[in-house]
Amino acid sequence: MKIAFYGSSLVSAYWNGAATYYRGLLRALAEKGYDITFYEPDVYDRQKNRDIDPPEWCKVVVYEGMIEALKDVAARAGEAEVVIKASGVGFEDDLLLDEVLRAAKPQALKIFWDVDAPATLGELRAAPDHPLRRALSKINLVLTYGGGDPVVDAYRAMGARDCIPIYNALDPQTHHPVARDVRFNADLGFLGNRLPDREARVEHFFLEPAAQLPNASFMLGGSGWHDKPMSANVNYIGHVSTRDHNAFNVTPRAVLNVSRDSMAENGFSPATRVFEAAGAGACLITDFWEGIELFLKPDEEVLVARDGKDVSDILAGLSADQAQLIGKRALNRVLADHTYASRAMTVDAIFRAHAARQMEAAE
Repeated sequence: MKIAFYGSSLVSAYWNGAATYYRGLLRALAEKGYDITFYEPDVYDRQKNRDIDPPEWCKVVVYEGMIEALKDVAARAGEAEVVIKASGVGFEDDLLLDEVLRAAKPQALKIFWDVDAPATLGELRAAPDHPLRRALSKINLVLTYGGGDPVVDAYRAMGARDCIPIYNALDPQTHHPVARDVRFNADLGFLGNRLPDREARVEHFFLEPAAQLPNASFMLGGSGWHDKPMSANVNYIGHVSTRDHNAFNVTPRAVLNVSRDSMAENGFSPATRVFEAAGAGACLITDFWEGIELFLKPDEEVLVARDGKDVSDILAGLSADQAQLIGKRALNRVLADHTYASRAMTVDAIFRAHAARQMEAAE
């Protein structure tokens, strides 16, 4: 089957947290025989900050951030059996959704893939006449990056025919154990861009413990933190290319995951960083969110902190040997249960079941 996928970017992870998710899932689907074209706009300097070349397993079409260019690529939805519009494309999302749905063949499977369901649902609740809400009746299926029952129930209540979470996972070809790198030496590392709905939690779970443990070393990676007040034992290194993520994850004694406010509130939303860190064999400390035990076993495969004091206490009592053992267990768990190959099996079954129903309805 041909897939036309309209998303933020496949070739650039610059201000684009969904890149790893897209790459892992689409590569695995391509290995199952899908013919995929990914359409992405040239916005936010992403094309100037590519971290991979267009892959062999997916055709990438980059279009200018102009209305006519958008309409041109949207018209190509008519060539596919599966048409996917993702959330957060970054240029005229509402118009793109309308144009893609208009161009899609009647028998095509039409999917909205939400990579930030809490934010999207917040918009829909605030605007009953939101274009996406009006379009749900034309969409066969909503897939989400995470969210569990709260997100599924909310989408169905707003008119979605069906909603299924497809969780993040590990791509062992890109995230795996590597040698430690002295550039990333630290007791605790955190990698994440500065975002309004995560900043206070980063202060609480990372910067406050750093101030409380002056003899420990902390490393902060990600964009936007340059003017943020922080203690002298925090080494801010700015943007970290995806090619260095494995080394960043495996070098510190432990690495930290901090969820955005909305993700933590909804639960069942493991960030890509969780699986990237586990895939490198890192010892991961994460803030608490509902459902984490479905992915990693607390105290054995991941360490869970409910506040900044927990982070300080965990780090103060964590030996290098303990950290290494936790990281090894996490790696074994995600390789066994949480790879994109296994997620793709689920997506493939969903596509085939829904496509068959759509064909029957169109006859």
